[in-house]
Amino acid sequence: MEGAGELRALRDRPYELLREIDRRALAAGQGQHEASATGAEWVGIAFRLGGEAFLMAREEIREVMGYPAAVTRVPGARGWIRGLSNLRGQLLPVIDLKAFLGAGPTVVARTTRLLVANHREIPAGIIVDEVMGFRRFDAGEFSADLPPTLLRCERYLAGTFKRGPEVWPVFGVRTLLESPAFEQAAAS
Repeated sequence: MEGAGELRALRDRPYELLREIDRRALAAGQGQHEASATGAEWVGIAFRLGGEAFLMAREEIREVMGYPAAVTRVPGARGWIRGLSNLRGQLLPVIDLKAFLGAGPTVVARTTRLLVANHREIPAGIIVDEVMGFRRFDAGEFSADLPPTLLRCERYLAGTFKRGPEVWPVFGVRTLLESPAFEQAAAS
């Protein structure tokens, strides 16, 4: 068994032993292999949108929250802007990503989540169908190739991570929020 000797060496230091066991359990749960020699790791938030799985970089998301109880519609705004919500005293625009991409409105369900963007100038809560947790990848698993998607969102993708048969497109939050289409929030 790989690393069993390392665990035996920690038997007289129970705290370090538990930390190492916890680290290995988390890595196994994510399907992660031992870190590469470079140690470069990428962490993203996995989410489902319109039946497809995507990732967003962890540093581009400030928080994940349930769909707000109250969302106030904004008159004259495009349909993909669901409205404004009060997030701890701050007004947060609630954006229906699926509707923005032209795939129809998101049906709010028990699993619907809001990904709060970590952008200095453009606050936004992005509606997704479901959040599936963190995914960790070795930097070597990244490819700049853009896979075709059912939602036709290739222009907002930053690349993909590939692990075995799984392909995880990376959605660029900054690319989305700073796009000319996103800036045209007023209804025509």
